[in-house]
Order: sequence, then structure tokens, then C-alpha cells
Amino acid sequence: MFFIGRMIFRTLHRRLIVLACLCLCILSCVEQPKRQLGAFSHGEDASSPSQFDLEDIQANGELIVLTLYGPASYFEFRGEDFGNQYLLADAYAKSIGVSVRVEVCRTQGEMLQKLQGGDGDVVAYHIPVTDSLQQQVAFCGEDEITHLVDTLAHVQRDRTLAASGRVAWVVRTSSPALQSSLDAWLQQNRSRFLALSQPQVKGSAGGYRYVPSRIRRSSPIRNLARGEISVYDAFFHVYAAQCGWDWRLLAAQCYQESAFDPQAVSYMGAMGLMQLMPQTAQSLGVSGNRVFDPETNISAAVRFIAKLDRHYADLHDADERINFILAAYNAGPGHVDDARRLAAKHGLRSDVWNGHVATIALRMSDPLYYNDPVVRHGYFRGTETTSYVSSI
Repeated sequence: MFFIGRMIFRTLHRRLIVLACLCLCILSCVEQPKRQLGAFSHGEDASSPSQFDLEDIQANGELIVLTLYGPASYFEFRGEDFGNQYLLADAYAKSIGVSVRVEVCRTQGEMLQKLQGGDGDVVAYHIPVTDSLQQQVAFCGEDEITHLVDTLAHVQRDRTLAASGRVAWVVRTSSPALQSSLDAWLQQNRSRFLALSQPQVKGSAGGYRYVPSRIRRSSPIRNLARGEISVYDAFFHVYAAQCGWDWRLLAAQCYQESAFDPQAVSYMGAMGLMQLMPQTAQSLGVSGNRVFDPETNISAAVRFIAKLDRHYADLHDADERINFILAAYNAGPGHVDDARRLAAKHGLRSDVWNGHVATIALRMSDPLYYNDPVVRHGYFRGTETTSYVSSI
């Protein structure tokens, strides 16, 4: 009996030890939560996020950029990040050896509040330089950012982008090293701002090239008598069948994308016959110069179309589904889904393109619409997308 009692005691003792260890693990997890996407946590040892400076950012490996949606600040296109000021911030981040995480705000006040609270490192937006703000934050690149937005307004022939006075980026007053580093980098790279703030893509010959010349379009019909549209018709016949499309629809889309130029590169960095974006091409298994191979480009585009077809499986009308697929191919499904939510909110049909979702898409370059709480992907130039769908 004594032996059995000792065995029972040992068994209970082991179980109590295991239970105690589990409790300690759980308490440890509760006391030290993991970093959450969108929530500020610059490392587990940072006692005061608002004191975070350049050295801490480099040690953490991430620069958190606060900004607003807009054509010259930050926007999404086909699932990739653009905007002149965002791209400039990304170039600076690379220069100090870190990556960028964007936190998009709805107002200037929200950006400044998050900055002061430690939810970001730099406001990469043209903040007006005022005496009242100068007592709260540190301005960076006043001359350079003012020059940038005025230059963009001139180049893009859009006076709404011009600065109404002096503007700058801002950091916390408790980040003097970051302020000094940003100031120096902006001054040193002022002459390269337009190049740094434009999409950079690899051309078919390697290296980088910037905004290409406009695609020249001519008659899309190669030989009407023989029913030939282009030299790539055989590829359209084969691959259109894989996504259930008429081959002529795929050919029409290709013409709209590149005018049948397999070496085409758009001003946003889309490449090849079907204008695949770099990240989209990579996700479809197409890398390097293979994106400029006609058959490879078309077959990858069809796989992307099939993916979009599954995304819009709730649209039972085949013609409507094609409209939405084309719109999403052009702008990215995020923007189209935003337009669908807005259409429903404004009493329109979210499953009909013409006269309903397309009508909302035309308004989504207006802050009143792209700052709506139901919009998740921000600024969207819907005029291009509606024209794209109707042209095809």
C-alpha cells in the first residue's frame, strides 16, 4: 500500500508540474502580446513608442509611414502600392536599410494624433507649415516637399495637387536623428524626386526604365477576309477556352492593354501583351524576362482571369460577370469591391455594372466617396476603368 501511495503521489506531482508550466506559458503570452498588423509595437523592449528614433527603426527593420489616400500621396493599383510621396518614402526607407509599412488615415488630424501616440514614424504627406504645428511636431524637407508637389501639379497638369503655401513631412520632436536623416536625404535627392517617385520596372533588356512613351494604336484587325485579328490568334484560341471566354473577347482585351505589343510597359509598370503587374506576374509563376514572352504572358493572364471569375462567382449573369472581371483586371478587385459596397449603400445594384457600380466607380476619385467607411482600398480613378470595360 505504501508503494502504491508513493506512485500515486509521484503521478500527481508530475501533473501539477506540467499544469504549472502551462499556466506560466499562458501568463507569459498574456503579458507579452505579439505584434499585431496595424497596431504599433516597435519591438518588445521599447518602453515608450513615442520616443522611437532612427536607431530603433533600423533595429526593428520597419519604417511606419502615415499618409492619406490621394493620387500624389498613396493609392493602390492592381494590388500594388503607388503614389509619389509613398514611393519617395519607400526609397528613403531602402536607403536606411528597412522596409515600409503604410498606415492610411482619413484626416490630417488623425495622422498627427497617431504620430504623437507612437503609431507611426513619419507623416509622408504635404502638411502645411504653420506656427501652431511647429510647436508640436518637427518638419522635414520643407523646401523639397513644397517643390515636389508643385512640380507634380505642373507635370500632371493638375493644379489641385499644388501646395497652397509651404508644406513638409513631419516626425515627432522626440525623433531628432530621424528628422536629421530625412532632411539630409531629401536635400541630397531633390534632383531625383521625379525618378524616385515614379514606378520603376525592369525592361526586356534588363536594367530599369521609367515611364514609357504612350502606346500607339492602329487598326486591330490583321485580315478581315480571313477572320484574323492578330499574329497571336492561335494563343487566344487555346487559352480563352481555359477560362470559358470567346477568343475574340480575349483578343479585344489584349488590344486594349498593349495594342498587341509584347514589349509594352505602362506608366504604372504593367508589362507585356496582357500588361501584367510585377507582383501579379510573380504570383502566377512568371518571373524575369519571361513576362515579355507572348504565350507566357497570355497564359498567365488567363489564369488571373480564372481567379477573378471565381472571385465573382456570386454574379450569376455571365455577361455581368465579364464586366466585373474586366473592371477588376484593370483596377484590382479591391477597388471594384469597394464600388460594389458603395453602390449598395447608395441604393444601387451591386451586381450590375452599367448604370450602377460603374456610376459609383466614376465618383471614386472624390474624397467624399473614397473616404467613406465602407471603402477599404481608397482613392480610385474610376474613369479609366469604366472606359476600359466599355472599350473592350
